[in-house]
Amino acid sequence: MLELALHILDIAENSVRAKAKTVSIDVTEQRTADLLTIEIGDDGVGMSPATLERAMDPFYTTKKVRRVGLGLPMLADAAQRAGGRFEIRSEEGVGTNLKVTFRLSHIDRQPLGDITGSLVSLIVGNAGVDFLYRHRCDGRSFTLDTREIREEIGDIPINTVEVIKFIRAYIQEGLSEIGTNA
Repeated sequence: MLELALHILDIAENSVRAKAKTVSIDVTEQRTADLLTIEIGDDGVGMSPATLERAMDPFYTTKKVRRVGLGLPMLADAAQRAGGRFEIRSEEGVGTNLKVTFRLSHIDRQPLGDITGSLVSLIVGNAGVDFLYRHRCDGRSFTLDTREIREEIGDIPINTVEVIKFIRAYIQEGLSEIGTNA
């Protein structure tokens, strides 16, 4: 994967497969500290200690359609190459949380990429799941919460064309207002 937004998409899709009802995605840019942090959490089925131990093995996966599980190892490698760290915690019946840090200015840090496209893809493809996206940049913040959008639109499906157009524009405007350029 060439951009962090695709890693976020992959990890959030794992959360959906783990029967999460809510997935939270937090991106924090701290330019003065030269730090980019991505945290993803869910309320899915979680992993047993044995599964969690094997989760970083690229030749282990719980998916039935392919025999490798490269998502977590690739993200951990991307963090390590950019002077960062990768942490994952999971508890059966509770959910999974991961935290990844990168040196923001590191030459090997992948760009954030099309976070708007990744978020829209998650919402369109998983209309029954709620997504909470928070992006902080040097003290300014933007939040997208699909629970709030659902309240506003009532019986209209969240993945209708008009709603998705609104969500896309809302994300783009919000990220622009906080001055992010991750």
